[in-house]
Amino acid sequence: MAQRRAVSKKQQFTLTWFGHSAFKLESPTGIVVLIDPWLDNPKAPPGAKELARVDIILVTHGHGDHLGNTLEIARQTNARVVAIYEIGLFLQSKGLNRVEGINKSGTVTIEGVRVTMTHAQHSSGLEPGGEILAGGDPAGYVVRFENGFTVYHAGDTGLFGDMKLIGELYRPDLVLLPIGGVFTMGPEEAAYACRLLKPKSIVGMHYGTYPVLAGTPAELRRHLPAPMRKAVRELIPGVPVKM
Repeated sequence: MAQRRAVSKKQQFTLTWFGHSAFKLESPTGIVVLIDPWLDNPKAPPGAKELARVDIILVTHGHGDHLGNTLEIARQTNARVVAIYEIGLFLQSKGLNRVEGINKSGTVTIEGVRVTMTHAQHSSGLEPGGEILAGGDPAGYVVRFENGFTVYHAGDTGLFGDMKLIGELYRPDLVLLPIGGVFTMGPEEAAYACRLLKPKSIVGMHYGTYPVLAGTPAELRRHLPAPMRKAVRELIPGVPVKM
């Protein structure tokens, strides 16, 4: 394998939202991380599943709108999949052999990318065919790239006080937070989470997929302290942005 060039934190990182909670994160050296790849969701752009390269897939929990197309994409790209232990066992039972089953506060380093699993307040049942199977606990992830740029994807979660610890310990540059409400935090709770996390950039997720997920980035901004409002980035599904 060719040696990668050294990178600095100033070099740009690319983020693509595919709707709902699905994101592609690409580091300055080209490492591609896919999170919660439900890539045929109603907001996903055409061709979202046509990915030439994926190195790592992170699954936050077992619900179908987050586990999504993990099996298909992992088989297509030979990506390493990281999930909580029980979901890891389920994926292995479906024939995947590049699975890292970890647990909360556990860390693995893959291709120079450091992945730490965090707590989330939600549920996590697997729904492979109508029957609900135990899927361990829901989770979030802190992803630290080779140049030190750090992303916190909260997964499906309600607000919890230990987000303050995540902010203090990992100091995320970018946070990806659910804002839709009903099944997760809404904008008001997400704004409070931002005060605990103190990120440089904020992106809302898990909104607009269906009418019931009614929270919006504009509403999130209204609940934030004035100095933080400019940190909110509103993304268009399928359009990459530099962070």
